[in-house]
Amino acid sequence: MIISQINWSPSETLFEIGGFSVYVYSLMFILAFLTGYNLVKSFFNKENVDEKYLDPMLIYMVVSVFLGARFGEVFFYQWGYYQNHLIEILLPIQESPNSSILGLIDGYKFTGFRGLASHGAAIGIFIGLLLFKRKYNFKSLLWIFDRLTIPIAIGGAFVRIGNFFNSEILGKYTGTDWGVIFENRGETLPRHPAQLYESFGYIILFIILYKLYHTSVREKEGTLFGYFLIGLFSIRFIVEFVKESQGGLETFLPGLSTGQWLSIPFIIIGIIFLFIKKKKSVI
Repeated sequence: MIISQINWSPSETLFEIGGFSVYVYSLMFILAFLTGYNLVKSFFNKENVDEKYLDPMLIYMVVSVFLGARFGEVFFYQWGYYQNHLIEILLPIQESPNSSILGLIDGYKFTGFRGLASHGAAIGIFIGLLLFKRKYNFKSLLWIFDRLTIPIAIGGAFVRIGNFFNSEILGKYTGTDWGVIFENRGETLPRHPAQLYESFGYIILFIILYKLYHTSVREKEGTLFGYFLIGLFSIRFIVEFVKESQGGLETFLPGLSTGQWLSIPFIIIGIIFLFIKKKKSVI
């Protein structure tokens, strides 16, 4: 017997501590950063780079990923909502008239950070690493980008699994008997598990980049970064065809989804990096 439908109604919460919930989504972010940290540590050891740069790099990455992803969600997709809920942009709370947070903040509930956009995260990482490079000038910026593409790829896979548990960033209805029924949203028809499609694509990209790193490709600065941009945002572009619209740019840029319009510049930049003849990087 072939199972053609999955009835999906998971708990988003792992456990609660003092009235605060610890979410599966949050766990996926922690796993993403821990995996990334250990991968980059192994690269530093392989290439005899001083590990004193590792912890500050992680701090810059965590802050820049969060701020970039959050502001990306707010301004690319959900400004119509957040312009009237400014306090929710940087606080993990949501307006809820009959709720209270620890009896201290009435009218709000603790939700954790849910709206995070990958395109915003990419911009945030670029800005964060520029600032990191300005303070810790130990390698070229392209050298750093090349090594970080690998953990970012697998980190993206973890995050999309978290989205699946949250039943968010949904795929379109399949129109067939195959797919996932998100019962916790009160649905009865199957959708494409777009989150899992994207996660699987990022895992494949991670494997390819990891194998390329262990070849002479890593000596050509910017090449891994180029492959990463083309691969990751091509995956995003393709999966968008079976995703529900998240709003944003489509109101004045019809024809493609917001995620697709935002992916095109990154793909072009990646192609440019592959075709630029690089000697010794000074970036």
